Amino acid sequence: MSLKDLPNLVTAARIALALGVFALLAAAAGLGPVAAAADARAAVIGSALALFVIAALTDFLDGWLARRLDARSALGVMLDPIADKIALVAAVVGLSALDAPLVAWPGTLMLMRELFVAGLRETGMKLPVSQLAKWKTTVQLTGLCAAMGAELVPALRPAAAALLWLATGLTLWTGLDYLRRTLANLKG
Repeated sequence: MSLKDLPNLVTAARIALALGVFALLAAAAGLGPVAAAADARAAVIGSALALFVIAALTDFLDGWLARRLDARSALGVMLDPIADKIALVAAVVGLSALDAPLVAWPGTLMLMRELFVAGLRETGMKLPVSQLAKWKTTVQLTGLCAAMGAELVPALRPAAAALLWLATGLTLWTGLDYLRRTLANLKG
């Protein structure tokens, strides 16, 4: 193992963190093999939020490390978007179990777009990530953090809803952009 493996290890850690986020949110919602006691619910959600923030930061760290260490790899290029999607699914599904009215619609639309774009990429065409799509990811992560925070501080609920719907708008917009680019490539 060398220093050049570090970006991929960080990406793999994001996948493990996402699993932890989902397990904690499911426990806080009373689902799964281990349900959180009512008096521990806030601590469990706070732990999920902390793991999700760390996972979100690794999304930026792995790319920075890959560039800094000149360690870009085919594995990293493949694994990074997979880790992103796993983290998104873990947070959306876990939060939907906790607070479906806040998260279910925007979360479902975000997940549908992610599956749609993954399908477009199956055409074999290169669809590089746009700058707007990078901002979309940042707003998604921020909105999901805010939704977890709203479980702890209900006054954050309107801000969380606004961020989730902003993320949904950006998510759908970038999905349409990827569709437009795919159709243009198919015609050309």
